[in-house]
Amino acid sequence: MLFANSMSLMWLSYYGLSLLVLVAVYFALAWLPRLPRLVLTWIVAGAMWMPASFRLPLVEEGEFYTGLAPAAMVSAVGVLEGSAAGLRGGLLWLILGMALGACVGIALWWWRRPHNIDEAPQSREVEEDPMPNRRREPVIN
Repeated sequence: MLFANSMSLMWLSYYGLSLLVLVAVYFALAWLPRLPRLVLTWIVAGAMWMPASFRLPLVEEGEFYTGLAPAAMVSAVGVLEGSAAGLRGGLLWLILGMALGACVGIALWWWRRPHNIDEAPQSREVEEDPMPNRRREPVIN
């Protein structure tokens, strides 16, 4: 159940806002062809939506807070704290999310790609008439 100050409400808000960002990224890349636009958009989605676990020390000795956060945030906190373990875990999940996002973008492009439609062959090429100045009657095929 969604209560005020709940984790489920925070994640729901985060994913709702990230959908707005994702749509904005897609439209911002409108100048690109469809394949790169889908791949880049889904790379951003993978970076935003991949969760990673983290562990932060508390004030008391030996106490830690563990939880889940977006991998990009776990990586950023790892860089700011200078924590190699936090950075490594966050970056691995971030790269995995980006790779999965690229695969989803390619799969969407493949699924919705334009198929080559074979054009109907021309009924007849213009036949060479030995007398080109002669009037031709219309013909219904």
